[in-house]
Amino acid sequence: MKLGSKTLIYSGGHTHGRGVGFLFDVTTAKSLGSWCPISDRVIAAKLIAKPLNLGIIQVYAPTPDSEDVEVEKFYEEIGYLKSQDIIIVMGDFNAKVGDERVEDVVGPSGIGTINEGGSRLIEWCQVNDFNITNTWNQNHPRRQWTWNSPGDRSRNKKDYILIQKSFQNAVKTSKSLPGADCDSDHIPPVQNKVISGFQALRQAEAPMMGLEPATERSLQISGQSH
Repeated sequence: MKLGSKTLIYSGGHTHGRGVGFLFDVTTAKSLGSWCPISDRVIAAKLIAKPLNLGIIQVYAPTPDSEDVEVEKFYEEIGYLKSQDIIIVMGDFNAKVGDERVEDVVGPSGIGTINEGGSRLIEWCQVNDFNITNTWNQNHPRRQWTWNSPGDRSRNKKDYILIQKSFQNAVKTSKSLPGADCDSDHIPPVQNKVISGFQALRQAEAPMMGLEPATERSLQISGQSH
């Protein structure tokens, strides 16, 4: 779907509080090889690039009061997406991972006290060898919050950007973008990565490869789920 000069891809119905998507600028859209609407909580896209294809997975996790079966279904959908290339999972995980370091998964720049959703997210990262990138950089507090309550009465961090541990050294910074005009109570996290030799390809320059489903990542990504 075209929105002015932007390209929107979307997965979900018309239920309020559901649905995920990507909004690509002109340059990024030229490298879009394929995309896969997994559910109204998970969508994946593949960007054609060298030396590795790049993939992104946008998510919107169930809320803390959701049934366990819905939470497990969500993590099964993410776990189904496998690839030999780079993988980034990002979005609203409705989870608090706390402010204490957990192995090489959670860094010292988390916020608050870990909750059940945070424990489940950390467990998934440990099993699948992922790193929560926006818990590692020592940023100003306003660049750590990812959510404001109505009336700005409280703030929290529940939106995260994950990357495979084997590629975590490619991440330069990962922080929130305060002041972003996205008509949401969420503050989108932005991740900058430096990948040596990276070159995005236009569709005409590269073979089309379908998601099986499969995914990878991009140089500068901001995540917003709803």
